[in-house]
Amino acid sequence: MFDTMTFTKIAGSLCGALLIFLLGKWAAEELYHTGGHGGEQAYVIDTGVEEVDEDAVEIPFAEVLASADAGAGARVFRQCSACHKLEAGENGVGPYLHGIVGRDVGAAEGYAAYSGALSEVAEVWTAENLNGFLENPRGWAPGTSMGYNGLRSVEDRANLIAYLDSVDD
Repeated sequence: MFDTMTFTKIAGSLCGALLIFLLGKWAAEELYHTGGHGGEQAYVIDTGVEEVDEDAVEIPFAEVLASADAGAGARVFRQCSACHKLEAGENGVGPYLHGIVGRDVGAAEGYAAYSGALSEVAEVWTAENLNGFLENPRGWAPGTSMGYNGLRSVEDRANLIAYLDSVDD
């Protein structure tokens, strides 16, 4: 029934069909990608409105803080709770955060492990200073002993600051 010649013909026809399929795919790709896609537009319609990059528009932090949600900040604080406590005088790996907004930098009672880098940058923990520190601790205060990488989202930072401000009477 099947001899070597029949098997060779079947295998050859499958290989030929595959070759035709691959050549057809290559030809279709070449036809589709002709014309230099991605170049400048030949004709631009002037609408009188400049295009604005949404990421480039920066909302002032005070506006973001004014609309912050302390409840959402409580969820963000879970990341901080590994090293910081909210109760006054209860220090963990880091100083307690009760009353942090408006407190002098490096003034947590009973906490002596400050690196000194913070007091060189600011005197008081204002909302703006906390925002800068929470965004990038090592960039805002080079030499700080805080090992956290920071919060990238401005909304998360504002929510966290609103939460910290709400827990201290």
